Amino acid sequence: MKKLTTLFLLLITVQLFSQEITGKELLDKAIQYHDPNNAWQTFNGTLFVTMKTPNKPNRDSEIKINLPQEYFYVKATRGENTTEYTVTKDACKITFNGEGNLSEEIKKEHKLSCDSANLYKNYYTYLFGLPMKLKDNGTIIDNKVVRKNFKGKEYLVLKATYDKAVGKDTWYFYFNPKTYAMEVYQFFKDKPTSGEYILLTEEETINGIKFPKNRAWYYNKNNGYLGTDHLSAK
Repeated sequence: MKKLTTLFLLLITVQLFSQEITGKELLDKAIQYHDPNNAWQTFNGTLFVTMKTPNKPNRDSEIKINLPQEYFYVKATRGENTTEYTVTKDACKITFNGEGNLSEEIKKEHKLSCDSANLYKNYYTYLFGLPMKLKDNGTIIDNKVVRKNFKGKEYLVLKATYDKAVGKDTWYFYFNPKTYAMEVYQFFKDKPTSGEYILLTEEETINGIKFPKNRAWYYNKNNGYLGTDHLSAK
């Protein structure tokens, strides 16, 4: 009887492992959870983000993303300074403290450039577009899904790398094994101790999409805390 029980447990274990989903299947389930109506593809909305970092004033940002029109706008205020970037298909506009006609000295001092504007555009559309952005061309989804315990919780972990023209970092996305909600993401650069991990808590539904409400950033190498940004729709 003991041998039969052992064999039965072995068969059940093999069956469970054989039913593990692939990377693309996990991604589809995660997107179904966060964006059930495929709203991201036509997203046109405004996001308000407050970034809180140790020993610095808060940075309050108003972000407008209109994907069909290829329009991006961010107005960020920290302390006494307010920077506005507008990026469209063919142009970039920069305003600093309400002034659009900026000297080269002001641009250099505050690192104001169209390169910075596009960096903000890519940064916000990528992070707020997750996990949907993992369907973009140039993203390579590992077929193998790993079960991993992280910070005391078990996750299904999806690995993503990118074509050289897109990016060099390696990303890992941690999904709740029951709901498929995205609860952590983590990236590494050229060294195993490089990069950061981001803990996601609560949700804010905007235009039918479940966005992470709070994102707390930490270094991989020493768990050093960087800051937390808080999303609202106001």
